[in-house]
Amino acid sequence: MTTALPLDLSADPIDLTAALVDIASESHHEAAIADAVELAIREQTRGFEVLRHGNRVLARTNRGLASRVILAGHLDTVPIADNVPSRRETDGPEGDVLHGCGTVDMKSGDAVFLHLAATMADCAHDLTLIFYDCEEIAAVHNGLGFIERELPDWLVGDVAILGEPTAGLIEAGCQGTLRVRLTARGTRSHSARSWMGDNAIHKLGDVLGVLADYRPRRVDIDGCEYREGLSAVAISGGVAGNVIPDAAAVDVNFRFAPDRSADAAYAHVRDVFARQIDSGAVEIELTDSAPGALPGLSHPAAQALVNAAHGQVRAKYGWTDVSRFAAMGIPAVNLGPGDPNLAHRRDERVPTAQITAVTDTLRRYLATPA
Repeated sequence: MTTALPLDLSADPIDLTAALVDIASESHHEAAIADAVELAIREQTRGFEVLRHGNRVLARTNRGLASRVILAGHLDTVPIADNVPSRRETDGPEGDVLHGCGTVDMKSGDAVFLHLAATMADCAHDLTLIFYDCEEIAAVHNGLGFIERELPDWLVGDVAILGEPTAGLIEAGCQGTLRVRLTARGTRSHSARSWMGDNAIHKLGDVLGVLADYRPRRVDIDGCEYREGLSAVAISGGVAGNVIPDAAAVDVNFRFAPDRSADAAYAHVRDVFARQIDSGAVEIELTDSAPGALPGLSHPAAQALVNAAHGQVRAKYGWTDVSRFAAMGIPAVNLGPGDPNLAHRRDERVPTAQITAVTDTLRRYLATPA
């Protein structure tokens, strides 16, 4: 039995972030932090129903208010890189900064949610808080995906906010992503008699040329500009230094704007490489796909959040779990402290002022009736 470490939810969210960082919680090892979160919510909040399933914790109010806001955050981190426990630096070149694994992705966001649950007496919305496991690894393990499949009543709400790092701005929706593998076949031979073979690697030259010439779209949706990208992310082939290879492949990742469905995105990629596919030069295989999420900022509940953030909104680059909410018709945004470019780094760190600012933004929003 893992012993839960004490958390003070009424403490400054900066200090609460540090306390969460100090509980190691690499993916698949979230029991201690889930214990601590569950115990703190049970003992330090009022009016919340608290449920636990594995290393997933739900807390929700049921006051019969006109709207319900979901605050969701993952508890796991990438592997620790000599950056736990946390360390606070107040006089460095970046000002007051908290260092440590998870400070950005996303224990500062979790701390904000927990603090508000414990300290807001005037919330104008029913709240659902969801803390889940295994977000940082393969999607098959994602705790929110498990909830979506097995505990869908946990996900009922009018708007969802994920505490993913956004530097304190609202990042609306998210890109979709898919990967394909383009495989070329040839004939193996000794490289000293190369004319007797058919070099599979050479056949990928046209594919790479198409990628080099590709001009991605920029799409404006609800005032948010999404930039697409089609990129080679891996290449494989070769047998030995004296063998003409009979197979080679390139993996291509398409990051697409959320106005495309996953099927439409795949159809687009097939069209881009239609000449190579139709001629038989390469075979195409879809290896991974996840839809994007539209911003949904026209929904009144989402618009109220934009107003609370003084209109500081931009598109989300990359895929996040907002996509799961969007698929259920729930407007969802990312909003959390921390520069996403610093996530997962050995020197991961968050300006403490961003933790305070996000707390203030959400406090204004949650106190405003729908």
